[in-house]
Amino acid sequence: MSISLDEAVELTRTGDLWVFRGRSVPDRAIQLTTNSPVNHVGMAVVLDDMPPLMWHAELGRSLPDMWTGTHQRGVQLHDLRDAVCVWANRYGQRGWLRQLEPPADAAMEEAVLRTVARLDGTPFPSTAQLAWRWARGRLPHPRRLSLGALRGRTGDRNQIGILNRIIDRGEAGSRGRAGDTGHRGDTGDRAETGDRGETGDTSRIGDTGRENAAALETAYCAEVVAVTYEAMGLLPAGRRPNWYDPGRFWSGDDLALSGGAHLGAEIEVRIPPR
Repeated sequence: MSISLDEAVELTRTGDLWVFRGRSVPDRAIQLTTNSPVNHVGMAVVLDDMPPLMWHAELGRSLPDMWTGTHQRGVQLHDLRDAVCVWANRYGQRGWLRQLEPPADAAMEEAVLRTVARLDGTPFPSTAQLAWRWARGRLPHPRRLSLGALRGRTGDRNQIGILNRIIDRGEAGSRGRAGDTGHRGDTGDRAETGDRGETGDTSRIGDTGRENAAALETAYCAEVVAVTYEAMGLLPAGRRPNWYDPGRFWSGDDLALSGGAHLGAEIEVRIPPR
C-alpha cells in the first residue's frame, strides 16, 4: 500500500511514526548493525491548529527547529512535510508511516510537550559514541538512578511559556470532564513535578521516562522516540534509551506497547521530487 505525501500528512496524528530507509554507506551500516531495513525514525506531533511536526534527531541543520526558531543539529522539532522532503530528496531516503492505535489522548500529548522541553537541542552522538551506546544498551541494566539525582533542562522563559499555554488549552478542555475519575488511581489527581504545579492524570506517565529524558546528554533518533513513548506511557519502564534502535520500530520487530496500544503496518509514502 502506498499513499501520497499530502494524504500521509493529512492522516498523521501525534504518536504516529515515520521510518526511513536509505542507501548510503552510513545508512547501510545502521541497517546491518541493527538487522533491520530502516535506519531512521521520527515521531509526528500534531496539536491544535499547528501544522504537523516531526520530532526526531539528526546531524543536519537544514530546517529551522520549531521550538527554538533556530537552525541546529541534534534533537529537533521540524515541520513534518519539510522534514520528510529533506530526508527523501536530500538524503535519498524512502519513507513509511506507521499509525498509533488508539490515537494519543490529551495526557499523552502533554507528556510529549514536556519531553520536547527537556530534550530539544540535545546534541547528536558521534559515530563512536553511537556504536558504543548501542552495544551498552544490550547489556544488563544497572541499578537505576534516583529521580532526585536527575534534573531536566528548563529551557528559556519563552519556551516554557509556549509549553504552558498549550497545556493550559488541554486542561481547559478537560475541566468539563472533571466528574469522570474512572481512569485515575485511588488518590485522584496528583501534583506534577515542575515549576507550575499543575495537576492531571499521570498514572500512565512513568518516572523512568522523565529520568531518561533528563539523563540523555546526547541523543540518537530511536532514543528520542523511545524516551517520548515511555513518557506517554506506551513503553514499559526499566530499559535504557540506548536499547532502542530504528529497527525496534518497524513491523518486523516484536516491540510490544503498553495499555493495548499498537502500531499499524508500514504505509509507503510517495514523496514528490523537489
